[in-house]
This record gives sequence, structure tokens and C-alpha cells, in this order.
Amino acid sequence: MILPYRILERKRAGLPLSEEEVRTVVRGTTDGSWSEGQLGAFLMAAAIRGMDAEETRALTLAMLESGDRWHLAREVPGVCDKHSTGGVGDKISLILGPLLASCGVPTAMLTGRGLGHTAGTMDKLETLPGLDQQLDRGRSIDLLRRCNLAIGGATSEIAPADRRLYALRDVTATVDSLPLITGSILSKKLATGAAAVVFDVKTGDGAILPELAAARELARGLVETAKALGTPASALLTDMSQPLGRWTGHAAEVMESLSCLEGNGPADLVELTLALSEEVARLAGHAGVGRAELERALGEGRARERFDRWAELQGTHRTWLRSPRFALAPVEVPILARHAGRLAYVATRQLGLLLVEAGGGRSRPDMDVDLGISLEVRARLGDAVEERQELALVYLRRPDERLAGLFADCFTVAEDAEAPALVIEKIS
Repeated sequence: MILPYRILERKRAGLPLSEEEVRTVVRGTTDGSWSEGQLGAFLMAAAIRGMDAEETRALTLAMLESGDRWHLAREVPGVCDKHSTGGVGDKISLILGPLLASCGVPTAMLTGRGLGHTAGTMDKLETLPGLDQQLDRGRSIDLLRRCNLAIGGATSEIAPADRRLYALRDVTATVDSLPLITGSILSKKLATGAAAVVFDVKTGDGAILPELAAARELARGLVETAKALGTPASALLTDMSQPLGRWTGHAAEVMESLSCLEGNGPADLVELTLALSEEVARLAGHAGVGRAELERALGEGRARERFDRWAELQGTHRTWLRSPRFALAPVEVPILARHAGRLAYVATRQLGLLLVEAGGGRSRPDMDVDLGISLEVRARLGDAVEERQELALVYLRRPDERLAGLFADCFTVAEDAEAPALVIEKIS
């Protein structure tokens, strides 16, 4: 038996932990034999002293094995998965899943709820009346066989060790530790047992890790750890210095996703969806599913048809899918350019936080979300704008001059500016 004191002593001194020592920490997390004080000390030591690649792999595997593993690829060969580190207006999962499924690529994604300035796919899907997001292994396999697609929330039996550590990371200021982030993401993501995973790692003002160097390091850690545990993976480093697409807000993002699936999406949203879809299809061995086939599926409406088929199988009413209605908040607040020039900067994280303050997100897990609070962006970074031109529209539940002013402060117009690259780098 390895005593907690000895493990904490070694980690505090900056010494690498053995695989068995890491497993001891995770067992203590799962069975409750380690106190919150001991786990907090471990998290702090790991965040300050770091964890090498072997320790990160051991932590991920131990957390993965603390709960159920579905091994979906054994039943559905070539099944794909995708994970994003999150951002403002990031609705890719709602488009990528049906798109791949319509091209014969089975796709399963377990999603989560939003917290802070980023929104969660589970919350967005609550816009669809009747949709049942509770998935287990058997139901996921059935959905994959019937329509090539399963999207829902993770069960409590998947990576239970991560659930406890994640909550403690929030109160111990260890949220931004890259090895701990890697272990947290992969312990849940690899539990489904997909044939391949693609990671969308955001960088820029609205990202969890705004600095490019940190985002690149996380992307490498995710890819290398997933591969070390037997899952082919790659990552795209992508821009989050402005909202993705034109709409942000739960109902509005579903509305925009459906437009995209019908071939009418904004250029940045379509391009990133195609890039991620093509990459994960390649990784999972679907050689015939390239850019041209994916574009045809959008243009011909096949991707939208697959969305409807999937949503109906998971409980959404057919009548609603035939004529979907999206109730945006009623008070429309225009954000106007204060002078002519080019849009040079968007305080994207602040935009997300202001939407939360307006009721369109949650700062605590127990908060309700107003699905109609929305933001429509009408100018992109680098665009030339005139004085008093609409840069954005905010949809609020009631008039609020203070909030309107804070939203306006998020947009900076200067004499010159350039549009950022959408996909910065591929890590494979």
C-alpha cells in the first residue's frame, strides 16, 4: 500500500510519480479514501511541478478505467468522435455529426453543459422539443446502426474520478494545468471507444487558453496521449478571436446549424466544419469521404435530412422538425460603430460573459439558461465599416442600457486591421 503522504511528498518535490502511484491517487478519488484536502494538495503540486508524458498517460488511463468503457468501434467499425475546447458561437458538433453520418461515417459524441463564457451542446439541444439526450452503450449502438449518429450526455458511470477532480480543480485554482486538462478531456472522450478522434483546440481571446503556445502544447498533449492509449487522433489549432459563425446563443446556434446543414452557412463555420470532418473521416479509415463528398452532402440537403432523422429517433417531434421555430429574446439592441475604419478587435470572452449575465448562460452549475438570449455578429475582423454601421445585434429579455453599453465596448474599430487565419495549424 502506498501512503498518500509519500505520493504528495514526491510530487511536491517535483519527482515523477510511477504508474502505480498515479493509480493510487485515482483509486482514492473514486472510492473516497482520499480526502478533499489530500486531493487538493495533489492537484496543486501537479499544477506547479507539472506532469511528464508518462504521468499524464497514466493519469488519463486510470481515470478512464475508473468507470464504464463502451468500446463502440468493436460493434460499429470506423465510428468517429470530435472534441472542442470551447468558445463563443462554437456549434460545430451540431453540424459535423449529421454531415458525417449522411456520408456513411458513424459518429458518436457525448456532450456537456456550458459553464462560464462558453456554451454547452447539451444546453443547445434542449431547443429541440422532446429530444432525449440520455444515452447508454446499447442505445448509442442502436442509433449508430439506424442513422449513423448518436449525440447526448455522458452517464454518471463514465470517468467518475474526473467528476470529483474537476470540481476540486475549480476551487483550487488548478483549472489551467495542461496535464490535468488533458486527463480530464481524454478520460471522458476515450470512454466511448471511437476508432478516431479529432480535437478542435481554440486559441485567441475567446478560448479557454488564449495564448497560442499554451493551446499548441495542449493540442500536442491530447494527440500524443490519445495515441499512446491506442486511439488515432489529430488536432486543429483554430481561431477564437471572434465568435464562430454569425450567431451566438442556444436557440440561435441551433437555427444557424440547420441553415448550415442546408448549405446556407457562413463561410467560417462551413470551412471549419469541413476541415474537422475531413480529418476525422481520414483518421478513422473512411478514405472515400473527402471534401467534395462532404460539400455535396451540404449542398444537396442530405446532411439536414440526416439531422432530422437522428433528432426524431431521439425523440424530437416530427412536426417541429418540418417547420422549426426559434424564439429569440424580444428586445433587439443594435451595436453601432463609433467611427469609420476596420473592425480591429473583438473582446470575445467578454461577449460570452455578458451573454451569461443577461441570462443566456450559467456562472454556477445550478443556474437555469434562457435559450433565447442571443448575439448576431454583422461585421468580421478586418471588415471595413462606416460610422454608425451595425456591428452586431443583441437580443435581450428586457431593455438594459448598462448591458448594451458593455456589449458595445467589446468592439474596437481602428484605421487598419486584418482578418485572422481560421485554421492556424494541424497537429498530428
